Amino acid sequence: MNGHFTPLDAAVLLAYLAGVTFLGLWLGRHQRSARDYFVASGDIPWWAVLISIVATETSAITFISIPGLAYLGDLGFLQITVGYLLGRIVVAWLLLPRYFEGKLVTAYALLEERFGVSTRRMASITFMATRALADSVRLFATAIPLALVLGPVVPTHYASQLAILLIGAFTLLYTYHGGIRAVVWTDVVQSGVYVLGGVVALLLLGAGVEGGWSAIIARAAGDGKLRLLDFSATLSRPHTVYAGLLGGAFLAMASHGADQLIVQRLLAAKELRQAQWALVGSGIVVILQFALFLFVGLGLYAFYRGRSFSRPDEIFPTFIIESMPPGLTGLVIAAILAAAMSTVSSSLNSLAAATTHDIYEPLTGNTGNKSYRAGRLLTLIWAVVLVGAALLYPSRSTPVVVVALSIASFTYGGLLGGFALGLLWRQAIQLDAMVGMAVGIGAMALVVFSGRLASSATWLGWLQPFATIAGPWYVLIGVIITMLVGMTSAQIRSLFANRVTSEQGGRG
Repeated sequence: MNGHFTPLDAAVLLAYLAGVTFLGLWLGRHQRSARDYFVASGDIPWWAVLISIVATETSAITFISIPGLAYLGDLGFLQITVGYLLGRIVVAWLLLPRYFEGKLVTAYALLEERFGVSTRRMASITFMATRALADSVRLFATAIPLALVLGPVVPTHYASQLAILLIGAFTLLYTYHGGIRAVVWTDVVQSGVYVLGGVVALLLLGAGVEGGWSAIIARAAGDGKLRLLDFSATLSRPHTVYAGLLGGAFLAMASHGADQLIVQRLLAAKELRQAQWALVGSGIVVILQFALFLFVGLGLYAFYRGRSFSRPDEIFPTFIIESMPPGLTGLVIAAILAAAMSTVSSSLNSLAAATTHDIYEPLTGNTGNKSYRAGRLLTLIWAVVLVGAALLYPSRSTPVVVVALSIASFTYGGLLGGFALGLLWRQAIQLDAMVGMAVGIGAMALVVFSGRLASSATWLGWLQPFATIAGPWYVLIGVIITMLVGMTSAQIRSLFANRVTSEQGGRG
């Protein structure tokens, strides 16, 4: 084993970065309109959309942080992936047909059709804030292995910052020029690279542990790491059957039905049926992919004999740098960058799409070439925002996947609740939807930050019990609050209107 980053590794990594950047630039050479830039004029085959969805949502978080979950715990995280599949099925049946009834470019245009433009803007701005926060965390996570590579030649204090800047620059280059078409097709290439990286890690771990995978599985079983199902009836444990099926399903419904990042890919499919195949099929692939990287974590646990690390997200990158042979280290680091770049490029394009179509066009009245130029400029602006936020993100001992999912769950309940209110409660109007979403998001802010708020002020001590609620439940709770508040608002408004009408009738 080499124990360091060799010139061969550097050549492999640079070849990957150059190749994927050139591919993205080449794919975007014929773009002329905002619709082509943001949804590829609905001309992407279903299998490419499927792979792009998987590449986008798993990102570098899967590669870096999921092995750490198995290393520190067990296989319980797989429970939530079953919920992910159930949530996708609901979206494919309930929401996707609504999206394909009109030629929509953003998910939130559907809210405008049901409630009005103000609801669309509110939802879009909420998405932008959530996506920028969550993906800046993902970008920070991806910089960890690259920072380890740069460590010997760059002062430690600057290695992580330089890594973030390099990833951001290469990703921006092809996303700015290539739009969603470049994003999707580079996702196809990148997903192949990081799955190959995971398989290579499995093979090397089997060879590096005496007794191979039989010994790894035996040790994992002896230490209770093969546990898959947890039937604990509690809101405080994140990886239980109930949190997985219910919490995971609602999280998937929000992320794949009310989040522009994924909906944009589905709108790029050729037709409704193909979008449905891509969405449901991605759920099956995600289960297999999570399993792959959880087993990498089991292998790492046996390889390092359960030793402690300063941060869970350093476990797998440390193995990559210290224990892989020359050439393969560069390949697996390229795989991590592939996972990250697919998410960051998707985020940049979806953020620009939402800003262009939900904010810029309604406010300015501009369309056509002006929207296309504005979209490209906004891609650049959002790149600055994401990179800047990643540079400010502090070091933590919590696995980054947990932080990222908590941020995503923070506003998802309000967004999904708004869609549910529009579909299931006919009496609701724009005022009811906006009040419900605002209260739902505000309530979840109290839940997410309850621990910090309770410890900062004595009079906020009543919030402390909410600090024990696990992240997978956030979306479901947010949806319930949003729906109840929106429905109550509609009822109060109706009663008040009837009373006024009755009084006017009596005077008449």
